[in-house]
Amino acid sequence: MFEKLKKFCDSFLELGVPGFDLAIYKDGECVLRYMNGYSDIEKKIKISGNERYNIYSCSKVITCTAALQLWEKGLFSLDDKLSCYMPEFEEMTVKTNDGIKKAEKPILIKHLFEMTAGFSYKCSSPHLIKAVEDTNGKCPTREVMKYLAKEPLLFEPGYRWEYSLCHDVLAALVEVISGEKFEDYVKKNIFDIVGMKDSTFMLPDTELDTIAPQYRFEDGKAVNIGKPIAYYKMGTEYASGGAGGISTVDDYIKFLEGLRTYKLLKPETVKLMTRDRLTDEQKVTYWVKDSYGYGLGVRCPKGDEMYGDFGWGGAAGAFLAIDVQNAISIYFAKHLLSSPAQGIRSLLYRFVIAELIDNSEFERLYEDLKDLYDYKLTY
Repeated sequence: MFEKLKKFCDSFLELGVPGFDLAIYKDGECVLRYMNGYSDIEKKIKISGNERYNIYSCSKVITCTAALQLWEKGLFSLDDKLSCYMPEFEEMTVKTNDGIKKAEKPILIKHLFEMTAGFSYKCSSPHLIKAVEDTNGKCPTREVMKYLAKEPLLFEPGYRWEYSLCHDVLAALVEVISGEKFEDYVKKNIFDIVGMKDSTFMLPDTELDTIAPQYRFEDGKAVNIGKPIAYYKMGTEYASGGAGGISTVDDYIKFLEGLRTYKLLKPETVKLMTRDRLTDEQKVTYWVKDSYGYGLGVRCPKGDEMYGDFGWGGAAGAFLAIDVQNAISIYFAKHLLSSPAQGIRSLLYRFVIAELIDNSEFERLYEDLKDLYDYKLTY
């Protein structure tokens, strides 16, 4: 069983991926745990399944879940102005063809979830660099937002979809509303609830050695770039809701199962989270508009039932998918930035569907591999 899926995963190694770890759950039971390759190329250490990884944007689904828990309690509305909770966002500016002008529309909380607030993903922008300087490299999560608010928006809030620091702002909003540090709130209300003992948004320096070696694909090979989160960790006290999570495969699949079984959010909240919210205008810049919609922080079904999963992925190659109807959770981890397999990892879900639900999906899948990705393996 799953031999074709295993062969597909193994092909990542041929492309230059050092190693990977895949977990698939069906009806609450692990039906496949498959790993191959190395966690440490230099020391020739094989993947063990216990590695702690920087999960980058797979952090976003955790952050949105944390915020939606507070929404369930009635502590904010999606249509509330962000400035009602974080006053620095009251008077925003926006870039236009005629220069920087005062923004005409307010940032609403729903814009943070939807990636439509107008922020960029430039962590080295002038005011964020100033935040690092003024805080002596600490950059407390809530404090950094006061600097981000000084940066002009790329567009009027709500105008288009733009991958950005929206979910970092959402993490700071969780701090404001909950009265707790973001990392503490998440530990108490998510990690501890489902038993994620090796996950964190604020890794102590003494635990840096517990992180698996991290690589970047450069000039056709994986290059070790050190263990700390690259680029998105602005300071020692900065909990990046968008990219700062650290987890293991065993831990993260517990999170996915916690969402799938409504242990972390109510059924109606998960339904809200996974409903396509983008307008036709916003979808023009959305990455996977041909296959998926975008809900409250996750790719989701468009409504045409092409794909039934929701989820996201991370810059170092992680990928997650939850299919509530078929009771499936999938988590795939690797630790390679700029991975040559980044564009085809989403096909993992389709392999699982072909194996467990509908064998006819294999034929369509192979055609897409051949036509879209120059996939050289034959089946």
